[in-house]
Amino acid sequence: MTKERRIKSRGLPRVKTEPEFTQQLVDLARVTRVVKGGKRLSFRACMVIGNNKGEIGMGVAKGTDVAGAIHKAIYKANKNIIKVTIVNDTIPHWVRAKYGAALVLLRPARKGHGIVAGGAVRMVLSISGIKNVTGKILGSKSKINNVKATFKALQSLKVPKV
Repeated sequence: MTKERRIKSRGLPRVKTEPEFTQQLVDLARVTRVVKGGKRLSFRACMVIGNNKGEIGMGVAKGTDVAGAIHKAIYKANKNIIKVTIVNDTIPHWVRAKYGAALVLLRPARKGHGIVAGGAVRMVLSISGIKNVTGKILGSKSKINNVKATFKALQSLKVPKV
């Protein structure tokens, strides 16, 4: 995994990851909660981290400011790292996964094809190190649910028997 160095701070411990993990902001939304005195404003961030060698993680977190939400999301993403099966720069077989109303279909592609996918699925696939794959979003257009469906699909990949 990665070597971490903790820095003293208020609240969550600050974790400095090695520069091998790249970070990608998938979604940043301003959300409100209705309370007795009116509306309370906060920010929700969805971050994906990866090392372009088959390890990726995702985190969703809320904070009172943008920087706090992003920091929390990166912290959660570091805890949720998964290993992806990559064979010849692509995935070994077709895979379909559903999370909520989001349905994602991933298909292997020949060398030189590139990543053909939309939105959040493209971000996850590119940061994972898969170079040739075709992805299709079939259900919901929710970015967070599509990212979670993509993670579910990548987790369900099986290693081919040789």
